[in-house]
Amino acid sequence: MTVSAIQRVGLIGWPVAHSVSPAMFNAAFTALGLNWRYDAYPISPDNLASGLRALQADGLRGLNVTVPHKRAVIDLLDSIRPEARLIGAVNTIAAVEEGGVIRWEGTNTDAAGLHHDLRALVGLPEPGASALILGAGGAARAAAVVLARQGYTITIASRRPERGEQLVNEARRNLPAQTEIHAIPWEALRRIDLSQIRLIVHCTPVGMWPHDDETPWPSDLAIPSAAVVYDMVYRPAQTRLMRQALDSGAAAYNGLGMLVRQGAAAFTLWTGREAPIDIMLDAARQALT
Repeated sequence: MTVSAIQRVGLIGWPVAHSVSPAMFNAAFTALGLNWRYDAYPISPDNLASGLRALQADGLRGLNVTVPHKRAVIDLLDSIRPEARLIGAVNTIAAVEEGGVIRWEGTNTDAAGLHHDLRALVGLPEPGASALILGAGGAARAAAVVLARQGYTITIASRRPERGEQLVNEARRNLPAQTEIHAIPWEALRRIDLSQIRLIVHCTPVGMWPHDDETPWPSDLAIPSAAVVYDMVYRPAQTRLMRQALDSGAAAYNGLGMLVRQGAAAFTLWTGREAPIDIMLDAARQALT
């Protein structure tokens, strides 16, 4: 009996020690009897190009990409799928063979993961509903695409206003003409009418383990009780931002569902098999305890 060679995939980011992705993916591979293995590879921004080349030379079949590499990795790949170009960020890489040559192709499954999780948790927005996105990085770009497609009026709040404006300008070029989206500097949160906000999506690493005591939201500014707060951070399971939301009477969810759903899309892309989402979710939850 011939044993097939192990197929290797993984995660690159800086840092990656907090990630539950290895547990999640390896549980899925085991459940389906696949001889695959998923590992985390910490790569600093200064070493992204050389680290990516080394993993490619080592024969990896694909990678997930997390902060801070989602935009920087684009120029290092052989090709980019349309969804990743629209979002302006890559979170998944697949090794694609064409004519005996292996190319690395980037795509983005964050948007699909967020879309499906928000639909399950929040449902579709009422006409004219407003949403606030905190941050202007790769995850925020995916969020903007998802919320625009669902019909939200979108405000981007970022600590670096130029990044927020850049996101808005790119969105206006690439999203439907009727999309209402604008950017504000972080300090302007105190000046806008928060009572109109129905969804707040946090897209930065602030509050992520081991910095559990941090929050992006000003401690003296009430979160509107009619809003739903969706924090993409999933470790800890309840972030300080989520506690602020709950204390204000708002609903709050973490990003574990998005992580699992975007991971499921990557799983299918790499293996050609339907992902066992329930097993992935259970494994992720266990890894967080």
